Amino acid sequence: MEIDALLGDTPRRASGRMALTDGRRSITYGQLGSIVRSEAALLRETGGLRFGLLAENGCDWAVADLAVHHLNRVNVPLPAYFTPAQMRHAMDDAGVDTLITDRRDEVMDRWPEFSLAGTLFNGLSVLRRAVDPSQRRAIPVGTTKITYTSGSTADPKGVCLPGAALDRASLAMVRATEPIGIRRHLCLLPLPTLLENLAGIHASLRSGATCVVPSSIDTGMSYGALDPQRLLRSLSLHRPESLVLVPELLRLIVRAAQGGYAVPDSLKFIAVGGAPVALSLLEEAAALGLPVFEGYGLSECGSVVCLNTPQAKRLGSVGRALPHVRVSADKAGELRVSGWIMSGYLGDELVDGPREIATGDLGEIDADGYVYIRGRLRNIFITSFGRNVSPEWIERELAHEPVIRHALAIGEGRPDVRALICPVKPDLEQPTIVRAVEHANERLPDYARVRHVVRMPETPTLSNGLLTANGRLRRERILEKFGALLDRAA
Repeated sequence: MEIDALLGDTPRRASGRMALTDGRRSITYGQLGSIVRSEAALLRETGGLRFGLLAENGCDWAVADLAVHHLNRVNVPLPAYFTPAQMRHAMDDAGVDTLITDRRDEVMDRWPEFSLAGTLFNGLSVLRRAVDPSQRRAIPVGTTKITYTSGSTADPKGVCLPGAALDRASLAMVRATEPIGIRRHLCLLPLPTLLENLAGIHASLRSGATCVVPSSIDTGMSYGALDPQRLLRSLSLHRPESLVLVPELLRLIVRAAQGGYAVPDSLKFIAVGGAPVALSLLEEAAALGLPVFEGYGLSECGSVVCLNTPQAKRLGSVGRALPHVRVSADKAGELRVSGWIMSGYLGDELVDGPREIATGDLGEIDADGYVYIRGRLRNIFITSFGRNVSPEWIERELAHEPVIRHALAIGEGRPDVRALICPVKPDLEQPTIVRAVEHANERLPDYARVRHVVRMPETPTLSNGLLTANGRLRRERILEKFGALLDRAA
């Protein structure tokens, strides 16, 4: 993807407008094209074909990402929250021969096969290693990004995405939000997260907006734990017009606003997705005047698939499908997405061109085209009374309670539903948790109400491997560690 194709005529239209800023470095639209081309030239000289990108959020990450795309080479963003084993798996699986990183010493100490090949103008190190071409997995022609999904398995899957699919996805986001006139976006999620990579950086640059990309330390979004006060200070400092949030971050902002925090009145568009959102939380956000719009997407589909907008919004839905994809529901209620999406998982049979995938999500589509997500097909349990129940439905209601941070419900083959509860404060007394569960139960039918409550012994985070970057619980891992507690609950 040529950098000029991404920027369109933006540099000529507003060359002095700020394109990227992170609090330490700022780049105007007039400067961006030449900076990206210069870094691309340095990367070309290394001879690298498949690049890994491991660095902190910031202008440096964004420019390196754009430079690899400008070269039409393969880019493998590596999330810093991956364990060393997962990181090694991703690099070996994708055949990464060149690593762009701000962690040179750490990488070379852990993986001595890498050696220093140069330094980019932005200070990021370029490390090289030999990769036997005969051992490198084949990828479809046109693949420009391999993104590794943060599922529940030890070895994450590599999703092969063609440049054409990424272009169509970011263009669709721009066109859907164009009437809003967004001119300043703040990136809070880790940039290796495809949603923030495309909706934050690529879509912002296509629209001529300023993309603010502070480090996770500045925003309080470090991989070990979330710092709510830093996040709220970042919002107040940068006064963005748009954000991309996972439900936990929306919940944090809503609770802060209810407690007196002055949410910046600059905000025009807050997209929320990545995990199920409780309808009651959306209603509370609306009552506060927050411009929240739920969406839906998958890495396998090049990120965003559906999105509510001010022009087309239906509360409780994830919006209508964007024009670059088509969404349907099969007889089992599973959503299927077709169009220019992924070419396949690395290691599987790969297909060039348009294709269709089964999402694994249960949903409905109303007569006006609005899509509703009901849960994951594989997570549905059947009680001993024969009732089919989606645990996500119960968990959304539980997690909406102010004192509950996370909840995981089970009920397969049981006469009742049981739940692991993670409170917002470790020292919260059990009776308070039980009262919160009882309050959530009032919004559920009898067969879906939680009868037994167990406190989760450990708070799920990225660093302990119990939470994904999108804020979803890793169900299998949590049940593997704590499921016996639910079995013993009386």
